Amino acid sequence: MGTFDNPNIDNRIRYFTYYPANIYPQVSLAVYFVVAAILVFLTIRTKAQRWLYILAGTAFAEGLGYVFRTVCVNHTTFAMYVLMTLFLLLPPNALALANYKTTGKIISNATSVRPKFFWLKPKFVSWFYFSSDIFSIIMQGAGGGMMTTAKGRDAGKKIVLVGLIVQLFFFACYMATTIYVWKRPVYQVHSGPRDKSPRAAKNKVMIVVLLTTVLLYLRSIYRIAEFADGYGGTIYRAEWAFYVFDTILIFLAFVVYIVAFIGRNFPRNAPPLDSGEDSYASSETADPQRIHNTSSSQLVEKI
Repeated sequence: MGTFDNPNIDNRIRYFTYYPANIYPQVSLAVYFVVAAILVFLTIRTKAQRWLYILAGTAFAEGLGYVFRTVCVNHTTFAMYVLMTLFLLLPPNALALANYKTTGKIISNATSVRPKFFWLKPKFVSWFYFSSDIFSIIMQGAGGGMMTTAKGRDAGKKIVLVGLIVQLFFFACYMATTIYVWKRPVYQVHSGPRDKSPRAAKNKVMIVVLLTTVLLYLRSIYRIAEFADGYGGTIYRAEWAFYVFDTILIFLAFVVYIVAFIGRNFPRNAPPLDSGEDSYASSETADPQRIHNTSSSQLVEKI
C-alpha cells in the first residue's frame, strides 16, 4: 500500500514525506510580510509608477504561502497543502514580470528611436515574456495541484517540469535582450537623487534586473531538480534544500530590490528622456571640440 493510499498514516508524512519544521515557516512569513510593507512604503515614498507594486504583492503572496505552511506543520489537510504548494511555487513568477516590465519601460523611454528588431519593441518585451510567464504559471499551478493526488502525481510532475523548463528558456532570452539594452546608450532611465549620473542610474537598474533574474534562474533550477527527482526523492525530502534554494534565494532577490530600489528611476508622469537633461547617449558620440566650443560660448554670454 502506497503512502497516499494508507488511511492510517499522518497527513504530514502523506504529503511532505517528513515532519516539517515548526520554526522556519513562522520566521519566513514574518520576514516576507515585513518585506511587503517596506516595498509598499518605498513605492509610495518615491512616487514610483504603479506597476512596481508587483514587488510588494509578490512578497505578500510569499508570506501567505508560509502561513499555509505554518498551518500544515501541525494540521496538514489536502486543501492547506494545495494552497501552500501554489503560493510558494507561483508568486516568484511575478518578480520576473516586474523585470520584464522594467526592461520594456527602458526601451519605451527612447521615444525617438525606432527599434531595429521586433524583440526590442516595448510591447513585445513586456507582453511576450509576460505571456510566457503566464503559460509557465498555468502549467506549474496545474501540475502542482495534480501532484497532491496519488493518481495525478506522475503526470503533474511532468507538467510542472515542462513549465519550469519553458520558464528557464525565456529567462535566458530575456537576459540576452536586457544585456543588449544595457549596452546601447540610447536606452536610458531617469536619474534619482542618489544617482551620480544618468549612466550610473541605468547601470543600477540593469544590475538589479539581471541579478534578480539570475536568482530566479537558480531557484527554477532547484525546482526542476526537485520535481525531476520525484515525489519522495532525496531532494523532495530535504527540507533544508527548500529553505536554502527557494526561501533564501527569493528573499535575496527582495533584498536587492529594496537596497537598490528603482522607484525613483521610474517616476509617475515623468517627462520624455529624449528631450530631457538625463540623456547621455548623444554626448557619447558628440565631437569633444564642439562641446568645448559650445561651453565656451555659453560662458562668454554669461559674462
